[in-house]
Amino acid sequence: MRVGGFGKPNTAGYEPIDGIDDDAGIHPKKPLADDHHQGLCHRLFRPHNIIIFVAAFVLSLVICLTVGFIAGDGTLFGIRTNANNAKAVGWQGEKSADVAGADDCPCRPAVKVPQYFQTTDGKWAGPTATGKPAFLAQTRTFNAAAGATFVPNDPLQTSLPIVGMNLSKDESIFRMMGFLAPYSPSPGFGVDEYPLPPGAEIVQLQMLSRHGSRYPTMGANVQALGDRIAAAASKSKLGAKHELAFLNDWKYQLGAEILVPKGRQELFDSGVLHAYMYSPLYNPNSKIIVRTTTQDRMLKSAENFLAGFFGLEWTQNATIEVIIEGPYYNNSLAGYLNCPNSNKIKSGSAAASIWIENYLQNATDRLAPLIDGYEWSLEDSYAAQTMCAYETVAYGFSRFCELFTYEEWIGFGYSIDLAFYGDNSFGSPAGRAVGIGYQQEVVARLKNHTLGYSGSQINVTLDNNTTTFPLNQSIYFDFSHDTNIISILTAFGLKQFYGLLDPSSYPGSHNFTASHLTPFGARLDIEIIRTPKPLAANRSGYAANGGETKYIHFVLNQRTIPLGWSFPECDASRVDGWCELGAFLRAQEDQPRLARYEQACFGKYPLNLSVLDGAPES
Repeated sequence: MRVGGFGKPNTAGYEPIDGIDDDAGIHPKKPLADDHHQGLCHRLFRPHNIIIFVAAFVLSLVICLTVGFIAGDGTLFGIRTNANNAKAVGWQGEKSADVAGADDCPCRPAVKVPQYFQTTDGKWAGPTATGKPAFLAQTRTFNAAAGATFVPNDPLQTSLPIVGMNLSKDESIFRMMGFLAPYSPSPGFGVDEYPLPPGAEIVQLQMLSRHGSRYPTMGANVQALGDRIAAAASKSKLGAKHELAFLNDWKYQLGAEILVPKGRQELFDSGVLHAYMYSPLYNPNSKIIVRTTTQDRMLKSAENFLAGFFGLEWTQNATIEVIIEGPYYNNSLAGYLNCPNSNKIKSGSAAASIWIENYLQNATDRLAPLIDGYEWSLEDSYAAQTMCAYETVAYGFSRFCELFTYEEWIGFGYSIDLAFYGDNSFGSPAGRAVGIGYQQEVVARLKNHTLGYSGSQINVTLDNNTTTFPLNQSIYFDFSHDTNIISILTAFGLKQFYGLLDPSSYPGSHNFTASHLTPFGARLDIEIIRTPKPLAANRSGYAANGGETKYIHFVLNQRTIPLGWSFPECDASRVDGWCELGAFLRAQEDQPRLARYEQACFGKYPLNLSVLDGAPES
């Protein structure tokens, strides 16, 4: 019987490869040996030869067994002695479709899955501590005696009586939390949305998504606040009263870095939304490559998205490529890890600190007298605002949210805008460089070529191979982080989000608003649209002359980014924000040079100074 080669597994996007030839094998009616061979056997096996043969066989067997056990791999001659061990080293769920009971076959060879398709080994997953589970049915509060109206949670309790908030205007503090905001569509970037004109069709989508809502990262200010409260309570009974009375029984019990239930929902819902928007772009006879990183929340975000897009059987439709997320590993989805200078730049954080001292002093003065045995500080006030965001997505509700006025929540959102702009966008000398690798990958897909040397942080091993960087898909899904997405927008050169932010006063509505750009579950959809003729800039109809035309359309959190506002090559008068694809590609040609990757990431220059164009000053 001829057993086939190494079949691909039916998990992680692989299909079994049938390797059994039913026509091959042993035929019962065929003689086992001809007369010549039978005579030869008779001459070989004389009595004294039999004794020598048996002794040699036994000695050889002992030697082979000894060598096999010394090898220490749990096998004899490469054959597993236990079916369960055989399963353990192969792909989970691996099957040979044509052999009954193949999973129990002790002789099936172990097959090694390439690291970049491993979804279960847990390497480079980062912290995965789970916090206290939500119990909102028991812990939620609303003051019915004072006439408060019950509003059902969905699933978070976000209808809160915040001082200064105008409920008639549908205002919500949860749209003012910057990168900690639960997902909601952007209010818009300056242009209206338009349906496709007759005869037009979307021919490609490249999506870049942020992960969903998560627990705090290790070392976050909320954990430090919890430690300070616990330390004070251990010395003497905490004397908190009025609005802070809940602190007398409160403990910090959040997990670390992994998705919370809301985060899983955000990515599942995004998958469902994209299924309604783009399903026909998927070729049902193919399996697409979907890229994410090894961090637990990144992998789980991709899996939840795919479950929403394809259903729970998504492994039949997609393979997840898991790129190592660790210091100095090349990874365009976490570009800061191979850009050491980017982790030292704090000009944005410094600007945010100035603003925090400005907007939050009144709140600190108001809260400090409400707790005895503890010296409430400005740092505590800011951590309490941050705690509101994290506890809400983790538990569904937080008592910290009502401690601050609506104006103070506006100030909180602006502090994050300042930090992100100065540390990750046009105000950062490494703002472009961190995102330039992904910009190059998008352009390479549009031009239909792989990437060799790029002068950036792309993983050349993966990007120069169509198995791991395919070019034949009409739909691409990638998953990244908030600051990386901000840098990618900067690397594309989207000057619409350029503009110095004043740390001493709130400017009112401004283009660079982090909660509009990278809330939890944020997504950038890059559409390629084909029209039969050029489309008028005012959308009045097709031009009388001209042939088939392709356009590119950037959609961030379900609203159009007008490309003509950033690139002179595009038409700024277009009311739909589109750009002709050829013009856009010409605009992108110079972006890698503008990023100055080597100098930005590894050069010597003042790291504490804000810049104007997302790269070191020449």
